[in-house]
Amino acid sequence: MNVTVKEQMYEGKAKQVFATSDPEIVMVHYKDDATAGDGEKKGTIRDKGIVNNKLSNALMQKLEKEGIPTHYVEELNDRDTLVKKVSIVPLEVIIRNVAAGHFSLRMGVAEGTTFKTPILEFSYKDDSLHDPFINHYYALALELATQEEIDTITAYSFKINEILKKIMLDANIKLVDFKLEFGRLSDGTIILADEISPDTCRFWDATTGAHLDKDLFRRNMGGEADAYQEVMKRLLG
Repeated sequence: MNVTVKEQMYEGKAKQVFATSDPEIVMVHYKDDATAGDGEKKGTIRDKGIVNNKLSNALMQKLEKEGIPTHYVEELNDRDTLVKKVSIVPLEVIIRNVAAGHFSLRMGVAEGTTFKTPILEFSYKDDSLHDPFINHYYALALELATQEEIDTITAYSFKINEILKKIMLDANIKLVDFKLEFGRLSDGTIILADEISPDTCRFWDATTGAHLDKDLFRRNMGGEADAYQEVMKRLLG
């Protein structure tokens, strides 16, 4: 796609977003910066930006083929990708297949317990409030999304879970839980945005249970750069 990259619009914990000569397209640059615990822990993970960029793009393209609309447009290089410009719906969606992390602490369920059915959670996407847990009644009352948008996001999220679980299992990876973000195009259409990566998903080796995700960084376990590379190798060859 022939566009010119212009000024930086936004910088987050893991990415920078740049305007382009097309008002409907932006460029995302993936960084190696890593944060955990609401930004309290900061560091870098070697080549994380490359892994997250390439992996997320590949998975978005697989989801597109299964009928999930995404923001993906074109991968430019190892760290830069063109995506559709969206206004992010301020609802983080968490899908849980196995008890882990905060869920285990909050609900007193042993980490590693597989659920009979997947759990869908919403959080209000607001760093200053530490992304509080909410339900769809909050979302409606606070006008974060309409009922129709919530229904669309919910249906997409469960479908994405089924597709990703199969992709991961084929690579001997268990999809424990993951976070999704959705955005609105200029005409209001809801599409999948942000990224799908070891930053936003809990991946465990399906045989050994070894962590292959950002928990290695969060919990000071070490080996996170190698784990990210391992996920990319298994899924992209």
